[in-house]
Amino acid sequence: MLEEILSEKDHTEDKKSQSGSIKKQRTGVNSIMISIGVSTIVGFFAGLLGSTVGSSAFSRNLLSSSKGVPQEQNISMKVTEESATIDVVKKASPSVVSIVISKELSKVYDKTGRNIMPFDNFFDFGFPNDFKFTPQGGGKEQKQRIGGGSGFIISSDGLILTNRHVVEDGEAEYTVVMNDSKEYSAKVLAKDPVNDLAIIKIDAKNLTPLVLSDSSTLQIGQTVIAIGNTLGEYSNTVTKGLVSGINRVVEASGSAGEAEVIQEAIQTDAAINPGNSGGPLLNLAGEVIGVNTAVSREGQSIAFAIPINSAKKSVESVKKFGRIIRPWIGVRYQLIDAEMAKKNNLSVKEGAIIVGDISKKELGVISGSPAEKAGLQDGDIIIAVSGEKIGLGHALSNAIMKYSPGDTVTLKIISKGKEKEVKVTLEEFKEQK
Repeated sequence: MLEEILSEKDHTEDKKSQSGSIKKQRTGVNSIMISIGVSTIVGFFAGLLGSTVGSSAFSRNLLSSSKGVPQEQNISMKVTEESATIDVVKKASPSVVSIVISKELSKVYDKTGRNIMPFDNFFDFGFPNDFKFTPQGGGKEQKQRIGGGSGFIISSDGLILTNRHVVEDGEAEYTVVMNDSKEYSAKVLAKDPVNDLAIIKIDAKNLTPLVLSDSSTLQIGQTVIAIGNTLGEYSNTVTKGLVSGINRVVEASGSAGEAEVIQEAIQTDAAINPGNSGGPLLNLAGEVIGVNTAVSREGQSIAFAIPINSAKKSVESVKKFGRIIRPWIGVRYQLIDAEMAKKNNLSVKEGAIIVGDISKKELGVISGSPAEKAGLQDGDIIIAVSGEKIGLGHALSNAIMKYSPGDTVTLKIISKGKEKEVKVTLEEFKEQK
């Protein structure tokens, strides 16, 4: 009996043991299945996320592959440049002015043709050929708006820099229109005898002048902004472009027949239209690097500006003396290039050859000038001024402008085939009669 009981007990414990074992196995199986289920779900979402990220990255790489830089960087660069442009315009616009030219009708009403209105004379404004003034008001003298241009403030007390050709007419009256539409009568203080620059004055205080940059640091490809009184009607028109070239020698001529040689000009594809003359060409720091002056009628998007460094000494002179004091050497010349050297069998390919204008019966060496006193003659070639070489992009006039009246410079010249040095004492420029 005891054995049967023990046997039955053992059998019961075996069943319990087996049952426990089965439960453990089932628990283990359930755990494995749960783990597999969780792993599957996690893997699915991870794969989905990875696919999305991978697809996005692939798309970005595909979009940016043609440009060589990530899309984010392109967007950042574009936004940064646009923000800089907007900031420059907001900052500079209050300092850019429109200049209105007015004249008595009696002095112009009987003239006809497209040249009667010197509207920004370096540009063909395109007035109809049959345009004619007709006096009105029973013979009473009236003033007629005959042209316009641009300028910008260079001192808080009302000095404004513009082009000389904008304010060339001594019989005209000039009105400055500010960005806020305020108008001031302007007085022409000084006209630069060498560059197409002039300084006018209005009776105003606490103005904000533009900062004049260093144009010698300008680089081809640099972004520039032009602001001006386009067509004399749309004040503070903004255009943007690139510096296309530097140190250009340009002969600009106007509709009235006048001509101006611009030395070391800045070439830009920023649109400069009639009326923009005298306005500033700005860098992305909002500083003036040039004075907009001329456009090419033959090409597209070809405009020129006078480097601001060429104007700085004139500005300083007016601020100090009330007029432009220019050093003067007293020669007429042409810059030599390779073609001229070959055609005329010259011994050098660079320099400034002293030559007059036969049609005007003008000699190269001006009578009574410092050059004549130093013994210079027509046909002499100036190749350096006190060690500074003269050539295309390095004009003689700009080299002389670095000095003051009374200074003595040493010219290296070629005269009658021989190279020699000549000392010249510069004098103050005075208008020739």
